Amino acid sequence: MTETVDPITLQVIGGALHSIAEQMGNVLYRMSYSSIIRESQDLGAGLFDRDFNTLAESDSTPMHIGSLPGYLRGIEKSIPLDAWKPGDVVIHNHPYYGASHSPDIAIVMPVFNDGELVGFSANTAHHVDIGAATPGLIIDVPDVYSEGMLLNGLKLYDEGRRNETLWRYIRENTRVPSLVMGDLAAQVASAELGVRRFQELLAQYGTATVIQATRQLMDYSEAMLRREIAKIPDGDYTADGFLDDDGRNRGKHLPVKVTVRVRGDGVEVDLTGSSPQVPTAFNVPFEGSTKVACYFAFRALLLDTYTNTDPIPANEGSFRPVKVTAPPGCIFNPIMPAAAEARFSQIQRVADCIIKALAPVLPDRCTAGNAATLSFAAYSGVRPSGDYWVFLEVNEAAMGGRPNSDGPDTVEELMRNTRNNPIEDLGMHLPLICDRYEVRDDVMPGAGKFRGGMGVVKSQRFIGAGSITHEADRHDDVPWGIFGGHPGHGGRVEVYNAADRSKVGQHPAKFSGLLTNPGDVMSYLSPCGGGYGNPIERDPAKVLDDVLDGFIDPPHAHDVYGVVLKPVDDGYGWAVDLPATEKRRAGMS
Repeated sequence: MTETVDPITLQVIGGALHSIAEQMGNVLYRMSYSSIIRESQDLGAGLFDRDFNTLAESDSTPMHIGSLPGYLRGIEKSIPLDAWKPGDVVIHNHPYYGASHSPDIAIVMPVFNDGELVGFSANTAHHVDIGAATPGLIIDVPDVYSEGMLLNGLKLYDEGRRNETLWRYIRENTRVPSLVMGDLAAQVASAELGVRRFQELLAQYGTATVIQATRQLMDYSEAMLRREIAKIPDGDYTADGFLDDDGRNRGKHLPVKVTVRVRGDGVEVDLTGSSPQVPTAFNVPFEGSTKVACYFAFRALLLDTYTNTDPIPANEGSFRPVKVTAPPGCIFNPIMPAAAEARFSQIQRVADCIIKALAPVLPDRCTAGNAATLSFAAYSGVRPSGDYWVFLEVNEAAMGGRPNSDGPDTVEELMRNTRNNPIEDLGMHLPLICDRYEVRDDVMPGAGKFRGGMGVVKSQRFIGAGSITHEADRHDDVPWGIFGGHPGHGGRVEVYNAADRSKVGQHPAKFSGLLTNPGDVMSYLSPCGGGYGNPIERDPAKVLDDVLDGFIDPPHAHDVYGVVLKPVDDGYGWAVDLPATEKRRAGMS
C-alpha cells in the first residue's frame, strides 16, 4: 500500500495537475477557429484517472464541470479499458452516452506510463455546426438523429495513425468545415499537451505517488463539501417554477420542481414532478447535463472561493456527496431517441431552484432569482460564393440581489461564465452589424435592500438574407425576489426591419429557422434579477445612484424605496431629502 503523501508534496502535485488542466484550456481556446471557443471559451479540459474520476479541470465554464467523466463512461461502452493504446485519439458527443449535448464534442487521449494505462487527458468544446436540421442550433426537431453527427466513441487516431475516413466524414457533414476541422485540431493539440505534461509529472514523482496524491486530493474536496452540507439542518427543501414552452407547443408551460433532501453530510436533488420529456430538442441529457447542474449548484453555494479561505481543488470529490434523481421519461432524464440538444435554460433553472429551495437555511449564501436562462442565437446565411457562414452568440443576462451587494448587471450568470464576443470581431468576419449593445432600459431592476441586476440588450442586423434559430426562456416566469425583495423582469425578443421600426414583431424565446431579409434585426432583451431584502432598507445614497444612472426614476424611488428626492442645481439634478425620506419610510413600514 502506498504511503500517505506529505502535505508539501501533495500541494505541489495538486498545483501541477491544475496547471496542466489550465494549460490545456488555454491551448484549446488560443488555437481554435470559431468565435464560440476562441472568444467565448465555451470549453472544458482536464485530467482523469483510469476509473474516470476528475483529477483536475480548467477554470473555464462551469457548464462543463463534471461532464467529461460522463463522456468517458459512455466511451467505455465502445472502447473498454484494455482496448486503449498509446497514440489513440477518440471523439465522442452522443447525448445518451454521457455527453452534455451533441454540439459539445469531446476529444480523449489515454495516458500511459511504463506501459500501464494510468488515466486520460480530455477536453470538450462547443462546435459551430454538426450538420443538424438547422444551422448552428436546433430546437424543433423530432428526435436525436436530427441533431446532426452522432460520434459514439470513434477513433480519430488509432495508435497514432490518422483515420482519414472519419476526418473526411466530419468535414463533409458540417456547413462550416474550416471552423469545425480547425477546432478539432485545436482539441487534439490540447489533449496531446495534457498527455505529455501528465507523463512528465508521473516521471518526476512516480506513478504510485501521483495516484496516491490524487486520491488524497479527492478525499479532501469531498470532506470539505460534506463539512459544509452537515451545517445545513436535515430536511426536505423544495422550490419550483416553469419554463415557457418546448419551442413548438406555444403557451404550454413546463413545470420544474426541485426537492433538496439534506441528510447528515450528504444531499439528494430530486427532480420528480418536473415536466415529462417533450417532443422537441428541449430535453436534458441526464449524465452530461442534469447531474452537472446539481454539482455546480452545491460547489457554488458551499465551496465558493470568496467564502472559503482554504483552496479547494475542483475534482471528483466535490461530486461525491451529491446524489441526483430524475425519473426516466422526464425532461431531465429523457428516453432515447428523444432529442436533447437545447438543454441549457433548463439546467440553469435547476441551479436557480436549488438556491431558492435552500435560501431559508442559507440566507447568507443565496441570491434572489437570477436570470437563469440562456440566450443562444445562431445567425447564418450563404455567401455569394455558395459557402455557409454560421455565427453562434451567447448573450449576457443578470444575477439576483445578494446578501451584501446588488446583483451584477449584464453578466454570464450561474453555469455559463462564457465571455462575450467582441462586436469588432463580428464586423470583421460576418455579414452582421451590431446596432445596439447596452444595459436594458425599458424596465427597472427588481427592488430590494440589494437590487437585482439589470439585463442586456443586443440587436444584430443582417446585411444580406439569412436565418436565425434562438434558444432562450424565462419570458413568462420572472426571477423571484426574496426576504421582501421584489421580482425582476422576464426577457423579450423583437424582430423588425431597420428600414421600418414601426413594425416590431414580438417573438417567443425559442424559435427555429426564422428566415430573414437584408436589414432585418433581432433584438434580445434578457431577464433582470430579483431583489434581496426589503426595499425601504436600501441605503438612500444607493437609490440616488440608481436614479442618476438611469436604472430607476424618482417616482419609483419614492413609491417603492421610500426615498424622496429633491431637484438641485449641482450638475446631477437630484439629491436625497433625508427628513422627507425618514418620514416617508416610517409611514411605509
